[in-house]
Amino acid sequence: MAERLLERAFAEVDAARDELVDFCARLVRVPSVNPPGEGYRECAEVLGAELSRFGFEVAYHEAAGRPEHTKQHPRVNVIGRLRGERDRPRVHLNGHIDMVPPGTGWSVDPFAAVLRGGRLHGRGTADMKGGIAAAVYAVEALRRAGATFGGSIDLSGTVDEESGGEAGVAWLCEQGLVSADNTDYAIIPEPLNPDRVCIGHRGVYWSRVVAHGRIAHGSMPFLGSSAIEHIAHFVERVHSELVPSLSGRTTSMPVMPPDARRATLNVNSIQGGQAGQWPQTPCVADRAEAIVERRFLLEEGFEQAKGEIIALLERAHSENAERRYDLEDLLVVHPVQTPEGSELVRALDGAVQSVFGRAAQLIASPGTYDQKHFARLGGIEHTVAYGPGILELAHQVDEYVAVDDLVASTKVLAAALLDLLDAR
Repeated sequence: MAERLLERAFAEVDAARDELVDFCARLVRVPSVNPPGEGYRECAEVLGAELSRFGFEVAYHEAAGRPEHTKQHPRVNVIGRLRGERDRPRVHLNGHIDMVPPGTGWSVDPFAAVLRGGRLHGRGTADMKGGIAAAVYAVEALRRAGATFGGSIDLSGTVDEESGGEAGVAWLCEQGLVSADNTDYAIIPEPLNPDRVCIGHRGVYWSRVVAHGRIAHGSMPFLGSSAIEHIAHFVERVHSELVPSLSGRTTSMPVMPPDARRATLNVNSIQGGQAGQWPQTPCVADRAEAIVERRFLLEEGFEQAKGEIIALLERAHSENAERRYDLEDLLVVHPVQTPEGSELVRALDGAVQSVFGRAAQLIASPGTYDQKHFARLGGIEHTVAYGPGILELAHQVDEYVAVDDLVASTKVLAAALLDLLDAR
């Protein structure tokens, strides 16, 4: 019975190929660009209308109380619910509706959703409006195939993932709209290649290192103390001492690409001069700062990652009292990993095998995504990322999703839902 239902569902996905591509294109044509958060309401409503058409109960949730949520740029999330015979188990399919700015150098209009050579081009096609479309049509294919769901399905489009997700999934979890009390499994269709299941990600620690100097006339720099020289000393020590140490550490998590299995550190920006003064005056710089991005491993932990930066700053000061620094935490995301033996991973592995004829490759992401909020704020440990699109195309010029991958991932999601929800 289940095999016949799956065959019918796969046939419905094939029959809906043009609808699937058209829906993805309609999402892409809404330039829901972050920053600053344009088009969120319009994009949420495009998704909500499709969910309503397919029988979901739809509600819109504005992230009230979040500083990002403003009259000019409202943070609007949408959740649809399709009720089955029972309330549980419940699977939550989640995708972020925001996309990064397109940048320059495109060969096509980044918001035209151009179909060319079996690929749908446009900003957000891979990351991750293609994944949202696949999730919607996976459920719809099962419905058109006549499936009866033993459990329930939630499907959401959320905001601000590209800037941390605080007004999106994090806010929904904090409000109790998404939690382990009402959800058993979560699937996030991020673009990590359609035969891979992503079981977690590394941690990230963003910090601001501020160097303090002493102002003096630029013609007599020996009377001052340059904050720029102090921040340059810090950056040099980072690359001569800390980075070599980090490159020797690897994680047991299957992070892809393989080079990302190492602990890494990247200095994102440097600024310096007179505090609050532009253009610069003919003075010795009394303030400089560097933004540091540290990707840390499950085996390291946050305290070690931060402690090593503190130790480097303290050594620099002990060697020269003129070197004075402050360290400010900007963002801390702890590593997450789906529990070993998870039924969710098993279901998706079986689904990948049914579509591709081979076992799924289990990987971990080099960056972070909203699994961090589902797991740590929502308490939903059984969360993974799975969806169409090539990881390396995210945020690139001429981003695209291959239509064949879009269709294949839709089938995988349908097969996994059939398993998890005891559909018949």
